[in-house]
Amino acid sequence: MTPRRAEVSRQRFLKTALAGAAALALSGCLAPKYQLPAVPVAGDYKEAAGHRDWTAAAPADQLDRGNWWTLYRDDTLDSLVARLEQNSPTLAAALARYDQARAYYDQSRVSLFPRLSLSGQYEPNRGSDMRPPSGSDTRYFKDNSLGLQASYEVDLWGRVRNSVKAGDASFVAAGDDLASAQLSLRAQLVDQYLQLRGLDNTVDLLNRNVDAFARALELTQSRRDGGIASGLDVARARTQLQAAKAQRSTSMGQRAVQEHAIAALIGESPSSFSIAPKTTRLAVPQLPTDVPSTLLQRRPDIAAAERRTAAANASVGVARAAWFPSLTLGGTVGYQSYQGSDWFKASNLFWSIGPSLALDLLDGGRRAAQVDQARALLDEAGARYRVTVLQAFAEVEDNLALLDRYQDAAEEEAQAVAASEHAVELATIRYRQGAVNYLEVTTAQSAALDAQRDLVTIDTERLRASVALIRALGGGWANPAPAVASAAPPP
Repeated sequence: MTPRRAEVSRQRFLKTALAGAAALALSGCLAPKYQLPAVPVAGDYKEAAGHRDWTAAAPADQLDRGNWWTLYRDDTLDSLVARLEQNSPTLAAALARYDQARAYYDQSRVSLFPRLSLSGQYEPNRGSDMRPPSGSDTRYFKDNSLGLQASYEVDLWGRVRNSVKAGDASFVAAGDDLASAQLSLRAQLVDQYLQLRGLDNTVDLLNRNVDAFARALELTQSRRDGGIASGLDVARARTQLQAAKAQRSTSMGQRAVQEHAIAALIGESPSSFSIAPKTTRLAVPQLPTDVPSTLLQRRPDIAAAERRTAAANASVGVARAAWFPSLTLGGTVGYQSYQGSDWFKASNLFWSIGPSLALDLLDGGRRAAQVDQARALLDEAGARYRVTVLQAFAEVEDNLALLDRYQDAAEEEAQAVAASEHAVELATIRYRQGAVNYLEVTTAQSAALDAQRDLVTIDTERLRASVALIRALGGGWANPAPAVASAAPPP
């Protein structure tokens, strides 16, 4: 090969290498192409087919997490949520974690910009009497300097950009975590409040039954005094009354515990916190179920898992960049003097400027292990994303099924309540006529009370399932549908 051809080949090689380096620098292709893990998504929710209470879904761009708890139309609940937003220590901790993520993101962006530092030194020195001879016999001298240092890493391989991408994705994920914490806390508060109202209805039901059982006891005592009834009838009536009082005391204790839990959740002292009893019947709202694909956009925990997958993908690029040399542009300028005065003279000026290239040649496999670790973290993040999505679908299907079945159960239990109350009326009439003993009355009363309590429980669980469905769907909606009355009449 002639010298000219060799020179041409060398130039072509350099151009090709530079073009490749430029392409890598512009594309940051050391990070893998980002692809979300595949998750099976159905076209519709299985449990939503044929439901009576679901409205048509709103378009995705109109969906908003909003003040969904107002669907239950309870002023006390609205005020409790407002106090939760202001005082909840759990929410404050979630906000602090978000602020930490924002600070970490700001730190990750520092490498995008040049670094400038100032250094100064004022250092008197005394030399040893026994130091080796030198060109100067000065024993006392000073080493004074003042200078500026600047450096900037040229991001040839995308290490800095991928680091910033990872930081940005992590920061967005932290914001989604905050939204998820807010949604979870609100749902927990609403759920506890609905349980409290369910206990209010239970206590009210037991109060009415205690009054009815007390009147029945008076009736049997009068009949015994008149020689019509026996002492056994009185004992059975008294047993029925005392059992109802015991159930009432138990329910009141459960209500107190629930009230204390609400106080702690909203950041207030249980000793000075109280919620007045209320037996107003709450309605189960209609909820648009939308389609499963929209759930991926609405759930903040799914969004957080997706962003963490993106961050892990960018981190692979950061780990790969360690195999390539790092190029840093740097410079220093300042003044130096061995005297305490006259620092800033032209003769005392020093400066240096130029690039520096660094590359590890032997590291014992450290870089390869870091790449393997980054890939494994990416695989883990992708798997966690799939788990989050599948669990979200399961939660929606679960609560759709519960709402549907609870509605059927409420209608059936309401019929059971009506039948049991009619049985009590018939048994009481027969007892007064002397056709049966009081055992038949107490049996009918016990069955009626059980049916009434079961209806209250079903109504409460149905309301709780609606809250769980709202949480599973990612929040409320901009234009909520009107509430529907509960299927069963109050006991």
